[in-house]
Amino acid sequence: MTASTIPTCIPHDPAPRAPKVPFPAHACDAHAHVCGPASRYPYWPERIYTPPDALPAEYRHMLDALGCERAVLVQPSVYDIDNRAMLDALAADPTRLRGVAVVPFDIPVAEIERLDAAGVCGVRCNIVDLKTGKGQLPLDALTGLAKKVRPFGWHVEFLMHVNEFPDLDRQLAGFPVQVVFGHLGYVPTGKGIADAGFQALLRLLKDGAAWAKMTGPYRLTGTEMPYPDTDDFAFALVDAAPQRLVWGTDWPHVIVKTRMPNDGDIADLLGHWVPDVAVRNRILVDNAALLYGF
Repeated sequence: MTASTIPTCIPHDPAPRAPKVPFPAHACDAHAHVCGPASRYPYWPERIYTPPDALPAEYRHMLDALGCERAVLVQPSVYDIDNRAMLDALAADPTRLRGVAVVPFDIPVAEIERLDAAGVCGVRCNIVDLKTGKGQLPLDALTGLAKKVRPFGWHVEFLMHVNEFPDLDRQLAGFPVQVVFGHLGYVPTGKGIADAGFQALLRLLKDGAAWAKMTGPYRLTGTEMPYPDTDDFAFALVDAAPQRLVWGTDWPHVIVKTRMPNDGDIADLLGHWVPDVAVRNRILVDNAALLYGF
């Protein structure tokens, strides 16, 4: 795939609206990305998509519209291990933001120390948005990396389709650090919640060995907002372990398969999935504060 054939994503909605039910104080958007400008932060040549500019100032505007006081920036695949765009955003807003980086397995401890001081609190393993290595979990290398970051209290976040790993809970038994799974487990809705990999994820959550992000429902389905066929997955996660869930916008929504959502609509989905105010506030505030160290 050449630069001219890499698909370009549609832009995010520049006019986010407030949620219908206001978010509580210290609410956290636990999953978002900043991208560009490409002239300053060039994209990885091996990427599988090109995002439009999604700049820190625009992101802060969206957070203010939703009423999110805290947020977590996750390194997108378009930058591979070049974390500069994310780190510069963290440096500009260190109280509000935390980061999840992508790093090489042989990262020196001194570099982990530098990233930790910059506000990074986890590393990401992406086995979805890749040209090579897609769907392959490099568990031995990840275990070694986890042992390196464990003294810093970091976690490992996976971008993976858990349905591809029916023995996921056994594979991760005894993993050195906490693990986090994005996008409701990233199971195509046609698989259903009885899928063995999704059930393994639920067991990990119940055992207190993992966290899941209530993010990116449009990644699981071809339906339009409010993505009704994702509800069963969200409800199952909440029923299983609400104390192990965090929520995020997935801004700027680079993998939207249908119309670009407004972030106010994304925020309102949480109210639909979690009608109990106390549980919803726990997901937005307490769980995120615990996982990300706010």
